[in-house]
Amino acid sequence: MRSIFSILSILTLTLVAGAQQQPQQQAPQPPLQQNGDSFTLKVDTQLVVETVVVKDKDGKDIVGLTDKDFIVTEDNVPQTIGVFKFQKLDDSATPPPIITPAVPAAAPGQPAPPERIVVPPPGDARYSDRRLMVLFFDTTASPPPDQLRSFTAADKFIRTQMKGPDLVSIIVFTNGAVNVVQGFTDNREQLLEVLQKLMYPDDQDNTTADTTGAFGQDAGEFNLFNTDRQLAALQTAVNMLKPIPETKSLIYFASGLNLSGTDNQAQLRATTNAAVRSNVKIFPVDARGLVAMAPMGNATQRSPGGIGAFNGQTAMAQVTNFQRSQDSLYSLAADTGGKAMLDNNDLAAGIVQAEQAITSYYEIGYYSTNTNLDGKFRRIKITLKETPTAKLEYRSGYYGGKTFKNFTAADKDRQLEDALMLGDPITDLTIAMEWNYFQLNRAEYFVPITMKIPGSELVLAKSGGNERTLIDFIGEIRDDYGSVIQNLRDKVDAKLSGATAAELAKRPIEYDTGFTLLPGKYVIKVLARDAETGRIGTYQSNLVVPNLMKEEKLIPISSVVLSSQRVDRRDALYNAAKDKTAAAAAALVNPLIMDGQELVPSVTRVFSKSRDMYVYLQAYERNATTTATPMIAFVTFYKGQTKAFETSPIEVVDGLDPKTKALPLKFSLSLAKLPAGEYNCQVTVLDPTGQKVAFWQAPVMLVP
Repeated sequence: MRSIFSILSILTLTLVAGAQQQPQQQAPQPPLQQNGDSFTLKVDTQLVVETVVVKDKDGKDIVGLTDKDFIVTEDNVPQTIGVFKFQKLDDSATPPPIITPAVPAAAPGQPAPPERIVVPPPGDARYSDRRLMVLFFDTTASPPPDQLRSFTAADKFIRTQMKGPDLVSIIVFTNGAVNVVQGFTDNREQLLEVLQKLMYPDDQDNTTADTTGAFGQDAGEFNLFNTDRQLAALQTAVNMLKPIPETKSLIYFASGLNLSGTDNQAQLRATTNAAVRSNVKIFPVDARGLVAMAPMGNATQRSPGGIGAFNGQTAMAQVTNFQRSQDSLYSLAADTGGKAMLDNNDLAAGIVQAEQAITSYYEIGYYSTNTNLDGKFRRIKITLKETPTAKLEYRSGYYGGKTFKNFTAADKDRQLEDALMLGDPITDLTIAMEWNYFQLNRAEYFVPITMKIPGSELVLAKSGGNERTLIDFIGEIRDDYGSVIQNLRDKVDAKLSGATAAELAKRPIEYDTGFTLLPGKYVIKVLARDAETGRIGTYQSNLVVPNLMKEEKLIPISSVVLSSQRVDRRDALYNAAKDKTAAAAAALVNPLIMDGQELVPSVTRVFSKSRDMYVYLQAYERNATTTATPMIAFVTFYKGQTKAFETSPIEVVDGLDPKTKALPLKFSLSLAKLPAGEYNCQVTVLDPTGQKVAFWQAPVMLVP
């Protein structure tokens, strides 16, 4: 399958202002009022929490200290301790025994509720004096043998090496999603059951799904972002753990981490900084174990050719790449206070290493006096007043937050990718979207997508005396298995004239793109960002492309497009298809482009009585050769159960596409005589010779 958004992206200013459909948006709350005047309550605090291990010269924990015994400075500026707690971990306690509980079977057709990381409410001490450990399995960066080795190591640890204070959670990164499969628990039977499901999944298709573009990036064009996606998945996981103040250990199982020079440094820094802010130490475990590399290749690959196989360059490059993948794991551990387990076949030792690294510790928190959101590094120093010989272990600092105006290009890309991963959509911008489908051949369908954003929510930027609007788009389409099969990445820089810029404040902007898909069920998720302010909007919806080749009882028809606007592509505010070749290719694929004009779908289905409504659909005649069987079609408007308006039936016989077997059906309706209000619009298609029929219906709104 191929994506053709690169030749179809177009941005237009709609001519009809209508009420916005907001299926996933929440209405903004009105400002608080007091004596007729509005006011804004702003809280700007930054809590920094450090975990400090204090040992004497013999390596024993020093207990009984208070906040008065510590001195904390940030960039040599004294800080006031606002949070202080001692966490005592008693490793002499034994963990609960493994007992198989009698678990009632789930009700038929009701899947188990998704797991999550439970954040205890104030006063809940469930995590106090406990060691919190997260087993994070990155299946996108590990082949099946390494995955099995990782799961087996976790199984061994839980059965024989888990201690009394330990609480373990399991997170899996697969098919582009970070999933919590088990929250924190000391129930070893429950943990082992989860691991068994991971080792031996019921649905084997899920384990063989192609994850090359798991985060919405094509392998050829966006290979650079594969490592960024691994790091972003780690960042997502540590952000899940951030609300829990206690120290957390994240044991990261992966078959190396291949950084691309300096290209991944922004995401690496963001991940490590998120871990520091979330009080998470990362302990990477190389799931490959101790690797013996054959200089001429092993049985899994063909022998290399060329002079490099004889002068040692091939073997040296192989060793260098392997060491680089381990160096990335080592850096990830060192920057977060953890330790990497490399070149060891006993992967369970990596979990034990993380377990032993967390002993009794003090939680020290303060509200930083530095409120600048400049993204700079802040160095922390913690000392004891009365015990100068004591050894203190803590993180040396963190990076401050950033405002959008201080973002680099890499920061902005990372922000969009992070937002695409979030389970909770960001709704700073309002987005409405409509998708349609048209059959291209016996297997493929073209799916045009139209998004609408209120122009009043965008900020104009002036550059070189011209007003323009800058919008970034990112999106992906996933199939039933969760695999990403299509991607969208576009940056729109549309210059506006003075008159058009003035209209933008009261009219929405529409963005059109398109994809080629096979029949099936999908989920589409698209984000738009105002590149001037950083405000993001999200739209997510189920997308079903039917298999019209299996339709026997009814006339196979495409989806129906309702519109009140035709746009000359040369007059669009932004058009990715500026050259004639690309424009011609787009016109051949997209049935909504006719004679150089594009039919713009009405996303909100709100129509003005003063403008005509256009109706377009296709009927498919599989057995037609050069001539089509006459089709009869008409449009009806219903007010409740009453027929309010109906067009005269039209007979269509011309225009059959010999390749797609599509017969286009077009209407142009005058709505002037209909009263304003809500209606159901129905399109009926009849085949008199085959005695078949097809219906389509959708609600519409007419405004004066």
